[in-house]
Amino acid sequence: MAMEGEKRRYITSAELRGHNTPGDLWISIQGKVYDVTRWVKDHPGGDIPLLNLAGQDVTDAFVAYHPGTTWTLLDRYFVGYLADYRVSAVSKDYRRLVAEFARLGLFDKKGHGVLFSLVFMAFLFLVSISGVLLSTNTSVHLISSLLMGLLWIQSGFIGHDSGHYNVMTTPGFNRLMQVLSGNCLTGISIGWWKRNHNAHHIACNSLDFDPDIQHIPLFAVSSKFFTSLTSYFYERKLVFNSVARLLVSYQHWTFYPVMCVARVNLFAQSALLLLSKKKKVPGRWQEIVGCTIFWIWYPLLVLALPNWTERAMFVAANFAVTGIQHVQFCLNHFSASVYLGPPCGNDWFEKQTMGTLDILCSPWMDWFHGGLQFQVEHHLFPRLPRCHLRRISPYVKELCRKHGLPYTAASFWDANLRTIATLRTAAFQARDSTKPVPKNLVWEAVNTHG
Repeated sequence: MAMEGEKRRYITSAELRGHNTPGDLWISIQGKVYDVTRWVKDHPGGDIPLLNLAGQDVTDAFVAYHPGTTWTLLDRYFVGYLADYRVSAVSKDYRRLVAEFARLGLFDKKGHGVLFSLVFMAFLFLVSISGVLLSTNTSVHLISSLLMGLLWIQSGFIGHDSGHYNVMTTPGFNRLMQVLSGNCLTGISIGWWKRNHNAHHIACNSLDFDPDIQHIPLFAVSSKFFTSLTSYFYERKLVFNSVARLLVSYQHWTFYPVMCVARVNLFAQSALLLLSKKKKVPGRWQEIVGCTIFWIWYPLLVLALPNWTERAMFVAANFAVTGIQHVQFCLNHFSASVYLGPPCGNDWFEKQTMGTLDILCSPWMDWFHGGLQFQVEHHLFPRLPRCHLRRISPYVKELCRKHGLPYTAASFWDANLRTIATLRTAAFQARDSTKPVPKNLVWEAVNTHG
């Protein structure tokens, strides 16, 4: 820091933008510029958020993700002041809300929701296991498989929450909960999820930076994918070839069937990351052990069933039920606005509201959506425990209304219709971009416009 009487160093936004590479990475927070090049590899949120926002003012993203205790850590990286620092009216109001919620202690008050969820999960696990091991009735086995799928959904919500804030009393217990609920119970790496999810939050609905909307060759939410965009998350080109064109052309029909088996992709992505030598995974061996535990107990449970028909039924029902959660993930973003290019730190609030959609539901259904129904609120205040999202919703609506920004909400049914409509539009655009699709009476009946 500059000593008293020492001349201050001022840095322009243009100069700041020049420091935007992994080997030379600067950011600005509340008018101060920091050289975080040496910090990137140790950043708890991973390197992707810093790389995506390099060379920019990142104040809104910083206050969204970091408690007040982290501010003191910045001093060691200070290099100067941003000469042309400006704060938009939207950002001013957003930061006031963050400060007000912090003053009220909302970021620290978790309520009893986590306890109820854990008790519910334990109940589902014990009943499902008992149904398989203690009964010979096929119907009981089917019910057990459905309950196991419901357990995986609830564990996904707990894993999601624990990745954003401490759902337990200490960071150590929180880490234990992550590995137990993610790796051990579902076979999905919490490290993979955090890496993927942090990139999604920072670059919400960026076609080339947000992995949550990059599903070529199966799905495309925009015709811009037809130009074979480069994914900066996967570090490869999303090739739109003849196979992708065929699959995308019917994506409005294949969406739900694919969601029923989408968990296979999560297993594969988890394994690829944990076995990768290029990517840094904090606590890699904890995660590998956790996933190994899953791949021991789950196959043994399936093999405990009396025949292969019931075993196949059990696994299929597990996957189909958890497909509901995969659909939920897609409903929040597939039909929202998208954009090309890296995220911009100066329009944080705008990008989060434009790229997300809330699901309208009664309070008694909150357990079913696990906080995802308040997606706009969650994206703006990711550290806020889900039990407060309904409470703060009116404040977010008012701020959007004040600044003329979208606040999109729809019922679960309507959100599904919007998603299918988005997929259907892109499907027909994919067909129109090539030679005409052979038409017959069946084709016409299935694909009639209107």
